[in-house]
Amino acid sequence: MNGSNGSQEHHVNGEEKVVHHVNRPILNNGPKHRPFTPMRRCRGVACVAIILSTAFLLIVYLAPITTFVVRLFSVHYSRKTTSILFGIWLSLWPFLFEKINKTKFVFSGENVTPKRRVLLFANHRTEVDWMYLWDLALRKGYLGYIKYILKSSLMKLPIFSWAFHIFEFIPVERKWEIDEAIMQNKLSKFKNPRDPIWLAVFPEGTDYTEKKCIMSQEYASEHGLPKLEHVLLPKTKGFICCLQQLRSSLDAVYDVTIAYKHRLPDFLDNVYGVDPSEVHIHIRTVQLSDIPTSEDEITEWMIERFRQKDKLLSDFLAKGHFPDEGTEGDLSTPKCLANFFTIVGLTGICLYLTLCSSVWFKVYVVASCAYLSFVTYYSILPPQLVGSPEGAKKAV
Repeated sequence: MNGSNGSQEHHVNGEEKVVHHVNRPILNNGPKHRPFTPMRRCRGVACVAIILSTAFLLIVYLAPITTFVVRLFSVHYSRKTTSILFGIWLSLWPFLFEKINKTKFVFSGENVTPKRRVLLFANHRTEVDWMYLWDLALRKGYLGYIKYILKSSLMKLPIFSWAFHIFEFIPVERKWEIDEAIMQNKLSKFKNPRDPIWLAVFPEGTDYTEKKCIMSQEYASEHGLPKLEHVLLPKTKGFICCLQQLRSSLDAVYDVTIAYKHRLPDFLDNVYGVDPSEVHIHIRTVQLSDIPTSEDEITEWMIERFRQKDKLLSDFLAKGHFPDEGTEGDLSTPKCLANFFTIVGLTGICLYLTLCSSVWFKVYVVASCAYLSFVTYYSILPPQLVGSPEGAKKAV
């Protein structure tokens, strides 16, 4: 999941040249934490099969009800029912990470109080950072309300693209001349203060690699900006757009820094449970009054926040932890199991209705797949026909 384009491009046009003045970043990318055994391979395949099958059947059976029928009467309650029902399914991922894979999650910084409407920005160490934000949102009770700005290419993934669409994620091309209108249109629909939202932004615009870091440092040297070793210079236009559109309705802004021991994980590491051994998430609350209003000042402010993130990550590599650890407890195993069996039970019912019940359920499944494919391909959701969303907003 990557953020939208920003105010800087971290490259230099023209001929290639050797860079001697940049600092090479330090990567904690050692051997895998756990061996990749046949048992882990089988367990990983089983976990993916369960997650995909439950996602498919629940989306097919429930999404047309929550995102079409309910939405005709109330956009607010459509979002609420969608977030609650599919938030239970999303909880399978933290269950996989923390209870099955035994990955240790260490939260530090501030013990933030749960807020309904949050703009969250984080560093982007690896391709799966965005998934670990689910563990934070689950602990705060807003797992089903988290939304991301993601690459439009991900909207081509089967099944997952349906989920991204009904969750109202924001797909971008990472070309600001195209993305600006898309983001403003999407964000304009999230202004109702009745609707909880956790909007996650990764201002670096891409996941961290050594090559990208060197390019970022080169850009910084040429433009008098700080040279960062463990993060890339942030691209700020996407964040500025989110802030400008939602500022008046936000309850909080969270500054999140993510680090790993002892190896940077990828998606398959999560599936097979070989990495990461520990995920460290450092959280700081930012007062909206402390964030400037002009674009130039916000850009300078964001660069300073990323300079602080760079220092945090440097200290993390030296000490093995962030300051002020222990702000969140472990997930409840009984609650995780209850969610798991609820999802499996609902999936079993849907499967029975599809295979062993009336032919009309098969017709419903086909019609639902056609509906989901259509609305996802054309990026549309039905409008509210009864009452007025704006009227509901004013009634609060």
